[in-house]
Amino acid sequence: MHVLYDDDGHLRVATVFESQDGSLSVESPPPHRKRSKVRADRVLRSFSSSEIAGIAIDTLLAQAQTLAETIDIEFLWQCVGRDEVQYSDLATEYFGHAPTPLEAAALLIRLSTGSSHFHRRGQGRFQAATEAEIAAAKVAAARRAERTNRISALADALQRGELPREIAARLPALLYRPDGNSVECKAVEQAAQRLRIPPAQLFLRCGAIKDARDYHLGRFLFENFPKGRDPIVPREAGPLFDPPSDLPRAQVTAFSIDDITTTEVDDAFSVTRLANGQYQVGIHIAAPALGFLPDSPADAIGRARLSTVYLPGDKITMLPESLIQAFSLDEGRSCPALSLYLTVAGDGSYRILGTDTRVESVPIAKNLRYPQIDEIFDEAALSRGGEGVPFGSELCVLYRLSTALWEARGKGEMDKTDFLFYVDKTESGEHIRILSRRRGALSDRIVSELMIYVNSTWGKVLGDRDIHALFRVQDGGKVRMSLYPAPHLSLGVAQYLWASSPLRRYVDLINQWLLLSVVYGEPSPFEGRDAELQSIVREVELTTPVYDEFQRAMERYYSLRFLQQEDLHETTAVVVKDRDNLVRFERVPIWQRVASLPELPSGSVVRVQVSHIDLFDLVLHCEYRP
Repeated sequence: MHVLYDDDGHLRVATVFESQDGSLSVESPPPHRKRSKVRADRVLRSFSSSEIAGIAIDTLLAQAQTLAETIDIEFLWQCVGRDEVQYSDLATEYFGHAPTPLEAAALLIRLSTGSSHFHRRGQGRFQAATEAEIAAAKVAAARRAERTNRISALADALQRGELPREIAARLPALLYRPDGNSVECKAVEQAAQRLRIPPAQLFLRCGAIKDARDYHLGRFLFENFPKGRDPIVPREAGPLFDPPSDLPRAQVTAFSIDDITTTEVDDAFSVTRLANGQYQVGIHIAAPALGFLPDSPADAIGRARLSTVYLPGDKITMLPESLIQAFSLDEGRSCPALSLYLTVAGDGSYRILGTDTRVESVPIAKNLRYPQIDEIFDEAALSRGGEGVPFGSELCVLYRLSTALWEARGKGEMDKTDFLFYVDKTESGEHIRILSRRRGALSDRIVSELMIYVNSTWGKVLGDRDIHALFRVQDGGKVRMSLYPAPHLSLGVAQYLWASSPLRRYVDLINQWLLLSVVYGEPSPFEGRDAELQSIVREVELTTPVYDEFQRAMERYYSLRFLQQEDLHETTAVVVKDRDNLVRFERVPIWQRVASLPELPSGSVVRVQVSHIDLFDLVLHCEYRP
């Protein structure tokens, strides 16, 4: 025996192999032959094989669907009054005889799918809809049909590689935060499914994005800079800044040490031999805080962004370009600066005998750049006293001073390799250069030690005066920010704050305003505003990981691009964790798990074969090569 039964609104057919009290054990038609139990009150019609002679049980519902499409739903509706009706009675009246299982199934399908004319009231029972309900349903059906047609038309255009205006108007939300119910989103999904490609590839195909870089950068801007990467300056705000013009001119010749791509030069150095044989070493920090005040429009821009965002070949600056140009310590100019002068013993011990903080205009003679400076200022140049190196003698003094500071801190050398990314624009697009640079160059020690010293010293200046600032603290756990000074154990200093990069970090800008208030003998501009400082701390702690993750993602993107550019199908890698199958590529900063890697000790050099690169998902597939 077979049954037609209701399965949560779906009509099913099955063969009964056991009958129990109140339920049936049934088996679905081939090919699935799934066995299940059905409550007896769910059964709409029982029938034998002889009643469907010539019809295979597994084709019954398909044939019923075909027959249902021929049933006139309007005629059925007219035949029924407002009372509920049993489907079998309506089938007898419609077909003119007791319905066969095929006819019963067809009528049930037609009544269930003709919801504009009939309402389900129970197992096999229906009630005719009112004329008003039918009219409303027809309007809704017309709207659905129109929506379906619009979706299909947009999907057709996308499939042809076109970008309809409706789709273009909803970018980039369609790419990064799609509304699954919108017509445009449905069209994108439909076109992508037809072409069997991800939506990002579809947008690339129709010209909505230029390449995978455009896709990744667009997502970051959409989520973090919805108003665009260029700061919006209110017209009514007037001039954003007012550079000081009456600062005393420092009697020094200063120079900076930065990467060749750096345009926000925050720090510079000077060395002057005094008549008594001692040295005056100047650490000069760009002073944008002299050009505008807290709560000004320029401050609002910095507060909104909190730091410069870096990616290979590009960056999104914290402050407007005009403000950066006015305060960056660029060569050939005399620039506003907050300077820390160190009086250094000239007896070879390089002891610091005293310090003095000044606000002044500092002439910048040269912006030295690495990796070029690394090639000429090395141990050999140091032994010659810096001969042949720009500012060679000054660099030698700074190196010996920084070595003394490093030894006093008692910290070991940083054993790390940096990768420098250079993206050169060419007629055909971009050419990527990735250079490895081992930490530990002489210039590295100069910059790192003098920055640690200036930030620690200025932290003491504020701490001794009980001025609440944005300190960096590590007292046993992770590094955190605090309004109060405390030791930074990993650096080996009693207190530490960020104050050496005010063009690039908002925390440094805040601390520079606080330091200026000390130099000028004025009240702290944030006195009594601890809640606001704590709010800034929270914003920085939330934003910094987001910016860092984006930078890492873009470095991975350019690393993968470099592999493609250089046609590297095989390369060497170093085993990082033997149990996790993790390796680090030697030529590019890529960390990758290699499933086929055998058990090898950490540090082993292996060869890997690159088999697939996806620049949109930033995934790389590779295999171990014995």
